[in-house]
Amino acid sequence: MRNPYTDSPDDGVPQIDALAIAAHPDDVEQTCGGTLLKLAQQGYSTGILDFTDGGMGTRGTPEIRLKEAGAAAKILRCKFRGNLHFPDARLENSLAVKMTVATEIRRLRPRLVILPYWEARHPDHYRAGEIGYEGAFLAGLRKLDPYTEPHRPSKVIYSSLYASVEPSFVVDISAQFEARMESLLTYESQYGDSEVGSDIFPSRREVRDRLETVAKFYGQKIGVKYGEPFVVKETMRVDDPMTLGVRSF
Repeated sequence: MRNPYTDSPDDGVPQIDALAIAAHPDDVEQTCGGTLLKLAQQGYSTGILDFTDGGMGTRGTPEIRLKEAGAAAKILRCKFRGNLHFPDARLENSLAVKMTVATEIRRLRPRLVILPYWEARHPDHYRAGEIGYEGAFLAGLRKLDPYTEPHRPSKVIYSSLYASVEPSFVVDISAQFEARMESLLTYESQYGDSEVGSDIFPSRREVRDRLETVAKFYGQKIGVKYGEPFVVKETMRVDDPMTLGVRSF
């Protein structure tokens, strides 16, 4: 079921340091694309695993969106992008689905997994978070299957850009914001000005303005131009309070 469509070496299953999981092509670009690009620029190998091809969307076709997703992944310097082709708008947290995700995680062996926040308007989004977390847990069970080696990511973080919650931390993406927007607007089928769905879709200009406003909001929280917010469920450890980066005054 895996369908890698970015450049990847040899058998198409590179080892990934950081893997972003999302329900639809373009979700990652909206919520944590700047962070993925920043990690790649810092020398980490990154990847994206989309659960559906967005086939129930008002605009575009699955074939077009997969091509757009591949182009966007290259802008974000991802080493891998795959799509599991689960049914769009009908994601179910079933054992078969979780096993498929667990197998992908065992193949890619990420140390960090980025998931959608666990509350969302679109059911696919919060289901993707559930499935991603439970799949990552299952991936670490030695007896899950005899053909792949167990692997469990050491850290799971949740992209909370569209959630009305206080983030655990914010990543400075000031240097990556323009490329992040370029990757998102590569989805011409979704964000190009079109008569199809014009009554429910904002214009290309408005999409950019909205996301820039949100990125500025989170950026100002840490004293930078643009930011992306994340939530963790664990208490964060600090070894040296003298190095904490955001000024109090």
